[in-house]
Amino acid sequence: MTALWPYLIPPSSHGDDSICAVRATGHRVTFADGRTVLDADSGIWNVNIGYGNQRIAAAIAEAAEHASYLGAFRFENSYARRAAQDLLQVCGPDQYSRVLFSTGGGVANDAVMKLARIYHAVQGRPERNLVVSLRGSFHGLTFGGFALTGENLGQRVYGVDQRLIRHVTPNDTAELGRLMAALGSQVAAVVVEPVLGTGTLPLEESYVDELGRLRDEYGFLLVADEVATGFGRTGTYFASESWTGRPDVLVTSKGLTNGASPAAALVISHRVTDALVEHDTMFAHAETQGANAIACAAISATIAEMERLDAVTAGRNVAAWLQQGLSELVERHPLATRATGVGCFRTLHLVHPDGSPLAGTDVADLVARIRHAGAIVHPGPSGIQLAPSLTYSRDEVAELMTCIEEGLTGLSAPVASLAARS
Repeated sequence: MTALWPYLIPPSSHGDDSICAVRATGHRVTFADGRTVLDADSGIWNVNIGYGNQRIAAAIAEAAEHASYLGAFRFENSYARRAAQDLLQVCGPDQYSRVLFSTGGGVANDAVMKLARIYHAVQGRPERNLVVSLRGSFHGLTFGGFALTGENLGQRVYGVDQRLIRHVTPNDTAELGRLMAALGSQVAAVVVEPVLGTGTLPLEESYVDELGRLRDEYGFLLVADEVATGFGRTGTYFASESWTGRPDVLVTSKGLTNGASPAAALVISHRVTDALVEHDTMFAHAETQGANAIACAAISATIAEMERLDAVTAGRNVAAWLQQGLSELVERHPLATRATGVGCFRTLHLVHPDGSPLAGTDVADLVARIRHAGAIVHPGPSGIQLAPSLTYSRDEVAELMTCIEEGLTGLSAPVASLAARS
């Protein structure tokens, strides 16, 4: 039995060598049982330009040698200053002016809710304390992020306080309008994923436009949670860069360091920054490992590598191959009904032979089968999610499609019998 308690699997699965990764290179992961498989999950949607990037590794090594722990807890450090400037350049300095570093997407969303409330409080509007997000959204599993999350993941069991949170249906402008008509003067922020991560459901352009219009009317902060969609995942550097009403705060993580170091960031607009600077407000948020030199060196190196590899353009090519492969699979396989999502962030929706949606243990069964065929995919609410790196080759996309189809073809056979033949 292992001493490690891993995330989100029951104790009965702990200590299994088939899920203990020992090495990752390029787009493949090797496990302690000796198998090497194609990773179509990009770690957890974060290794956007492949494992083992030497330039990112070298930057981390240099920072570890020369800076070790330098943070931003009542200090600054040169690595963090440089990373903040680099991040502003790719997000757009016309819209954004400051960067607050964090250590992960969930805690960054905790900080967002605090930031929204203090922004209104310093301007004499302490009654603005409600935060709105979308049903079906995912914003993390810290207490704040868990409260904001729009899925039922057991928040009540864990005692998560959602009294100051409201959830609305994505892409339903009428429901959003009714909420604002009733509570708009109390709303501090609306936090949305440009593509809802759980079902890879993109927000419609008309819905985003309405969010911007209502923000202008009611004065709440509009927050884009781009933890999953940032760094080229959906075909542009950030999905919200094309919004007519740009976000007041952009949250990024995952691809921020190409998965090489825990990091997240709140990229804060001039509007929000100016209000806090005017009142010389000390924002009560800090993390011991936030803005540490090693993570910030990884951020700067990742941004440089994204440019060197022209990764956003490369990701568009991968997305086109992926779309073609998924369309062909839907046409010829009776269990595959449709594909949703955008870019390199997709869900293949699946049904049983009787037409009922695939769910729960059946999805887990299929994920195991595809893994046995040679690829890692992510379980979704009614199928499987695909988030390949932006640097996949065309042959790797074809290999992924072959693994998925093999898993689908053998879906009715017991997983144990497949394992026995391996």
